[in-house]
Amino acid sequence: QVQLVESGGGLVQAGGSLRLSCAASGRTFSSYAMAWFRQAPGKERRFVSAISWSGGSTYYVDYVDSVKGRFTISRDNAKNTMYLQMNSLKPEDTAVYYCAAAKYFRLVASMSTDDYEYWGQGTQVTVSS
Repeated sequence: QVQLVESGGGLVQAGGSLRLSCAASGRTFSSYAMAWFRQAPGKERRFVSAISWSGGSTYYVDYVDSVKGRFTISRDNAKNTMYLQMNSLKPEDTAVYYCAAAKYFRLVASMSTDDYEYWGQGTQVTVSS
C-alpha cells in the first residue's frame, strides 16, 4: 500500500514563501509521476503542478490559477520525496494542498485527478493579505 504524507503547510503573509514536502512509501517512488493539487473551500480539487517519474519534465497550471513562475516542483528519488517551493504567495493560493502518485508505471505526467491513484491527507496553506 502506498502512503503519502505531506508537510510544510502553514500561515504566511502575501508575498511570502513556503516549501511543501510529500514523503512516499510503499512502492518504487522513482517509477511514477507525482503531482500537487489544491482544494479551496467550496471548490473542486484542481491541478497545480506535476513532475515526471524521472524528474526530467515538469508541468504547471497556467491559466486562471496560474502558479507558473512562482512555484517550483521537484523530487528527490533517493529520498522518496517530492517538493513544492511556493514563492510570491497570494491570498488566492489559500487551499488544502494534496500530493498524488500516478496510477500508471512511467506515465510522464497528467493534470487529471483520474490518473492519480494515491493521495496524501493534505496540508493547509493559508495566505493572509
